[in-house]
Amino acid sequence: MDCINDRNVTPRETSGAEGSWQTEPPLLSRDSALYLDFDGTLVDLAPTPDSVRPAEGLVELLGSLQQLLAGAVAIVTGRRLESVDRWLAPLRFCGAGLHGAQMRLARDQADTSEFPPEIGRLAAELRAIYANDPRILVEDKGGTVALHYRLAPERAPECAALMRRLALAHGLDVITGHAVVEARPRGVNKGLGVHRLAEAAPFAGRSPVFVGDDTTDEDAILVAQALAGIGIRVGATHSAARYRLADVAAVHRWLRASVDHLQSRP
Repeated sequence: MDCINDRNVTPRETSGAEGSWQTEPPLLSRDSALYLDFDGTLVDLAPTPDSVRPAEGLVELLGSLQQLLAGAVAIVTGRRLESVDRWLAPLRFCGAGLHGAQMRLARDQADTSEFPPEIGRLAAELRAIYANDPRILVEDKGGTVALHYRLAPERAPECAALMRRLALAHGLDVITGHAVVEARPRGVNKGLGVHRLAEAAPFAGRSPVFVGDDTTDEDAILVAQALAGIGIRVGATHSAARYRLADVAAVHRWLRASVDHLQSRP
């Protein structure tokens, strides 16, 4: 692997059904700004949102990166940022939660959120519809509402169709992910969240690096690359990202290698 600014070495490139992409992302450099998805990127996916288990040493690893990059590390997630705070305590990160509906532009500042009342109404409708199937989880996040069907995969088409129909009636957009379909306010996405963070200190003027594993991360990947940075997709699914990491464990190895690289450079 090589530093992002080292132009004399080209990472290995692979061509496949998804197009041409480079499998090994360059290591972070001192002028990088790091934007990280949470579920499926920093932690393995779990049957329910509350059953994730961060790997041993993850908090310490992220703390080292936060220090080495002068605070330019952000979490960009579909979760509420307070949820991520709980898993990564005592660390607190800048970030975009709820796919960008919630922003935290400084670690010591309060979050700014836009929670339309339509979200609560839609969540109530979904709970009533799926009250007799405990395998279907309706997660009202305030700014978005997610319908999880990981424990009932045979109901995926039904859940997706119903969410699209009801969300349209409430004037909301729909996004799909790993065994989940989610409604969010129109005009909200992770890419806009990254763009807002990139304009604020300590991210401004740095080269953005976004890492994510899901279709909901594609907007952020495109923004990072449009800002002359790089996008990294976790897994082998079709993506606009130029770089890949195989899984969560590979993300951790890459982050640790980046820490070692940064510590070796003054």
